[in-house]
Amino acid sequence: MKYLFCFNFFITLLSLQLSSAQNNATDIPMNSSNWKIHKGTSTFETFDNRETLLLNGKAFVKNKKFSNGTIEVDVFANKNRSFAGIIFRKQQDTMEEVYMRLHKSNQADAIQYSPSYDDELTWQLYKEYQANVTFKNKGWNNLRIEVNNNTTEVFINDAKVLTVENLRTADNNGEIGLFALFNNRFSNFRFTSNEVASKTNKETKNKKESNIISQWNITKAFPFSEDELRFNSFSKEKFATVTTESSGLLPFSKFIKKRSSGNFEKNKEVYAVASTSIESNNNQVRLFSYDYSDKIIVYLNGVALFRGNNAFRSKGLQYQGHIDINANKLYLNLKKGKNTLHCAVIDKANGWGLIGKLE
Repeated sequence: MKYLFCFNFFITLLSLQLSSAQNNATDIPMNSSNWKIHKGTSTFETFDNRETLLLNGKAFVKNKKFSNGTIEVDVFANKNRSFAGIIFRKQQDTMEEVYMRLHKSNQADAIQYSPSYDDELTWQLYKEYQANVTFKNKGWNNLRIEVNNNTTEVFINDAKVLTVENLRTADNNGEIGLFALFNNRFSNFRFTSNEVASKTNKETKNKKESNIISQWNITKAFPFSEDELRFNSFSKEKFATVTTESSGLLPFSKFIKKRSSGNFEKNKEVYAVASTSIESNNNQVRLFSYDYSDKIIVYLNGVALFRGNNAFRSKGLQYQGHIDINANKLYLNLKKGKNTLHCAVIDKANGWGLIGKLE
């Protein structure tokens, strides 16, 4: 009898906690008085006996900020190529995004986390934050994220499908909203706020290889022209020192703005140059392992050694262009003393990045 009483008490307490969490949730009705549309088209209408938002672009909840807690929304099934997701902690043109590739149900990249810098997704740089999910092909799919400081857990139809251990932007609060590309329909948007996240949003320290290049000197962004890009065109530019993520990844858009961004493949190509110095006690050969997005020209001591194209679909319709530090190998003939490695990295969309190590 004693154990039965304890069990019943536990169930009652759990029910009260769940009820309290639900009561603390803020529902945002799907109408124009609650939402502001950013760069896109929208229609608020009744569909399937619900208030819905048909969106192609971004929409943000008016006068609401979010730090930690839960955000969820229902997304109507769509077999056509399209994307639908949640935006959170938006400040100016920087935000965190979790989204569904609805046309990729039961594929490795059906769900994606990506930080967005300069109002542009960077998914090519974060293959590790994709997951295989099977979506309902009829009716509504529920997308829910649970945010706790630097970690986010992602749920589809109440099943946990992805854990993001290192949210990449440095912002600990901001606006919340929705993202859709090629028209998707949303309903039942709600969120629950917990305590404000820690102001020091530090990346969890993973074991790092000692030969990772963790600092680069970078220029600002320049318009790219194949005929005009020469070593002399940037060698005297001003460089600023930046630190990579613990993996060695340098996401350029986190530090510098493009002149054309936010329009996916309609962007005009730009380039920036990342440089590092290599001291050598004698003449020797060292291996440079690296990857990049979208294109690159590698110079050693002013001499071009390699040109490559890793852009989305550059090697076929299914080619993603994800970054992998071991994808490219280049032997560097170092002279005794100071050597300078310059990487001119050209980008259009989907993630502007560089990663490298010396072996």
